[in-house]
Amino acid sequence: MPRVWEVPVHDSTRVRDARVAAEHAAALAGLDQQRTAAAALVATELATNLLKHAGGGQVLIDVVAPPVLAAGRDRATLVQVATVDHGPGIADVSVALRDGFTTTQSLGAGLGTCARLADDFDLHSVPGRGTVVVARVGAVLDRPVTDPGPAARVRAGAVNVPFGGAEYSGDAWAWARDGDRVTLMLADGLGHGPEAARASTAAVEALRSAAHLSPAEALRRLDKALTGTRGAAVAVAQVDTRAAVLRFAGVGNIGARLCEGGTWRHLVSRPGIIGTHRPTTLREEERAWTDDRVLVLHSDGLPSRWAPTADTCRTATDPAVTAAVTVRDASSSARPVRDDTAVAVLTTTPSDRP
Repeated sequence: MPRVWEVPVHDSTRVRDARVAAEHAAALAGLDQQRTAAAALVATELATNLLKHAGGGQVLIDVVAPPVLAAGRDRATLVQVATVDHGPGIADVSVALRDGFTTTQSLGAGLGTCARLADDFDLHSVPGRGTVVVARVGAVLDRPVTDPGPAARVRAGAVNVPFGGAEYSGDAWAWARDGDRVTLMLADGLGHGPEAARASTAAVEALRSAAHLSPAEALRRLDKALTGTRGAAVAVAQVDTRAAVLRFAGVGNIGARLCEGGTWRHLVSRPGIIGTHRPTTLREEERAWTDDRVLVLHSDGLPSRWAPTADTCRTATDPAVTAAVTVRDASSSARPVRDDTAVAVLTTTPSDRP
């Protein structure tokens, strides 16, 4: 079962905890000494920024799949460091990324350093609402990967918050590619804790051999794979990039919302539990998939009355940033989280971007 680290940073002692968590995650991802040091430095700088500029916040560290599945690279893993705060925000992000910029007495090289060290780096900040930063660090590739196919423009990312600071989350996400089709899955193991994590991990492992199947067929395969576990709520979304079609099927309480030209629509799952009580028939929904689409899958750790904002329907934003913004904006002290929380986002790189 993969570890997930949640480090609340409200004093300087937790900065070290964030660094140590990044080192452990790098070991799980199989990073060498140089890239492990890079991941640790990124975590240290971002955690330090939380204290200096936001008065504290949350660091989430996970081992994740790449945000783009290039042909032949779908098994690569990266260390993802995400920070979330409700601080004053950044008035001018481009200026803040310049080395030497500071609003304190520090060197002001934190964000710029992180952007250079990371394989992927993005942030979202709104004055008065706070800042979300996502950085990923992976192994150094021997050669660049070129993949001109339309599936290479599809991106996915997620954040996973374990309940009560537990070591393992009962939620898990994965995505896989088979030619021109990419498939995103989110699983919520029944309950929370290690047994829930075993169920969702079984779903992740089973998806790797189910990328060629339709969502409904994939759920049937996952149902067999989860036999003997607690079972899980599971949603599967698949984009056929050649046909420009999104297909969706779900069982249980995974929420699914699709942004179509600024309008949000619910995608409906069937009642049941994969692995223990799968419905006899599985219905697939089909929608057009164009460059303005954003799909959000989330477990029931997110409040049921969560409402997407304009910030959620941005295709140019890193999907994991969108996921983290969703978690931040949906949470409040008046609505305490009572379960693991995972949000996974699927979108397409705008055609005018490289």
